[in-house]
Amino acid sequence: MEYLSKLFIICPLVFFAGFVDSIAGGGGIISLPAYVAAGIPYHMALGTNKFASTLGTSVSTARFIKNGKVHLRAALVSIPAALFGSWLGALLALQISEIYLQYTLVVMLPFIAVFILKNKNLREDGFEKKLPGTAVLLLSAAAGLILGVYDGFFGPGAGTYLILIFNAVIGFDILTSSGNAKVINLSSNVAALATFLVSGHVVIFVGVFAAAFGIAGHYIGSGFAIKKGVKFIRPVLVFVLMILMVKIIYDIFV
Repeated sequence: MEYLSKLFIICPLVFFAGFVDSIAGGGGIISLPAYVAAGIPYHMALGTNKFASTLGTSVSTARFIKNGKVHLRAALVSIPAALFGSWLGALLALQISEIYLQYTLVVMLPFIAVFILKNKNLREDGFEKKLPGTAVLLLSAAAGLILGVYDGFFGPGAGTYLILIFNAVIGFDILTSSGNAKVINLSSNVAALATFLVSGHVVIFVGVFAAAFGIAGHYIGSGFAIKKGVKFIRPVLVFVLMILMVKIIYDIFV
């Protein structure tokens, strides 16, 4: 019962995180601090957050797949590339301080936000048909590898960047970009969750309730994204990037 009062802090924020994450990625920027603010030790917070977010992401992923908003062949080549990249990123993190990446992102994020608001490539229809199928698969694998390295090395906002790459570089429409990013996120979440469960770093009682709220957020958010499209997704992407920038600045200077 010691965790019961903490649910009043955690559950509403996890719902909001799930809503945002299902649309634009980056939900962990909101949900992880919620567990910590509620007084759960950091490593337990990481594992419990991963438990809830994995279940929530599975719902939004399933909804995107059900509505035909996932390029399955591209997802299949992206998943192993992302998992391998995440392993490489974790090794890199042991050798290089993340502070250098943080400084770089503080400079880059405002430009990325402007790109989202102004660039017409962030659109409903995409331009995938202009690329050969082999090029789409190779670029998808490269996106998975690169963002996997980023996720393993640093992490925050990886799903958001995947959406942008799938849309602006590979040319998927914005909903398919979100769906494919969700598939990769789900795969990496499952792999990480297994580690946390084996090591006993999940508060199951909290995780079950948080997962219920996260699932609700993911379900509602993915529904909004599917129905309203780029006009709804675009401002949420910018919102996530701004939260990410605030977090990075806070981590650097506080």
